[in-house]
Amino acid sequence: MDTEKELIKSTLAGSVEAYRTLYEITVQDVYRTVRFLVVNIADSDDIVQEIYISVYRSLQHYDLARPFRPWLMTIAIRQIQTYRRQRWRQFRLLQKAGVREEVQQDFSPELTDKMSQQALIYAVNKLPFKLKQVVILHYLNQYTQEEIAEILSIPLGTVKSRIHAALQKLRKKQTLLPLINGKVENWHES
Repeated sequence: MDTEKELIKSTLAGSVEAYRTLYEITVQDVYRTVRFLVVNIADSDDIVQEIYISVYRSLQHYDLARPFRPWLMTIAIRQIQTYRRQRWRQFRLLQKAGVREEVQQDFSPELTDKMSQQALIYAVNKLPFKLKQVVILHYLNQYTQEEIAEILSIPLGTVKSRIHAALQKLRKKQTLLPLINGKVENWHES
């Protein structure tokens, strides 16, 4: 989008207001992705903040010839992966110490509206992280398979196979067959 590129140029020239506007027009997609890929909702705001700090620091390296949103989502996914590694280390330490941690899950009303079936949300949430990532990026955020390959720094064939594997896992859920057949593929069209 040309507006985003103009805002980036203004931000690089020192405009705080331009960066604020860039944040405002992109934060909804980033936040929605974080909320879906991060189990503990209490950490979502911190992760989004870290994403935008990283974006600001990296903006001078952004290539204006490339689309902005996939570049932004690449940073978001990397930050989410960093968070997951940190949480795993914390979990292992707490586990060794014999402490149990409570985890809250929540989905924003907009996300729940987008994916109207609670059973489907539950099934997607139970997918392995690598499969859930591609499903969220493709069906929720409407990125093309090529953009997802770029965002995740993986081959296009891997993206296609992960989407296929995710859809196969979702279809195997006997209780979800009426909900999924023919609908999962069309999430991004609604």
